[in-house]
Amino acid sequence: MAIEKCIDEFEVDEIIFEEGSTGRELFVVLDGRVDIAKVNGAGKTVIVTLGKGEFFGEMAVIDGSSRSATAIAAAPGTRVMRINHARFVYLVSQQPAFALMVMDALSKRLRASNAVNFGTGNP
Repeated sequence: MAIEKCIDEFEVDEIIFEEGSTGRELFVVLDGRVDIAKVNGAGKTVIVTLGKGEFFGEMAVIDGSSRSATAIAAAPGTRVMRINHARFVYLVSQQPAFALMVMDALSKRLRASNAVNFGTGNP
């Protein structure tokens, strides 16, 4: 598959995916910013804002579970690259550094969540 077919562009406030939806893709921010948020009615609580080079959606690509939050473009011309499950497995098997990078990010995100929710440790 050509890399161009894996790149999507979004404008401010466009939803990339919604909490509760299913998907087996990880996303990498190429340009712009993405808010990862909990949305309730007309309001939203931004958990984190990600920028160029950062990724999101890793939990669903790993375990196939539904999305735990909503991803929303936070800057004009936000571009993201989709990495499907098969490509993710290939990258992990061929590039151990990629696997370590994903594990490091998951660990940091879990520690930050624990700090916020349970007051444990430093994020």
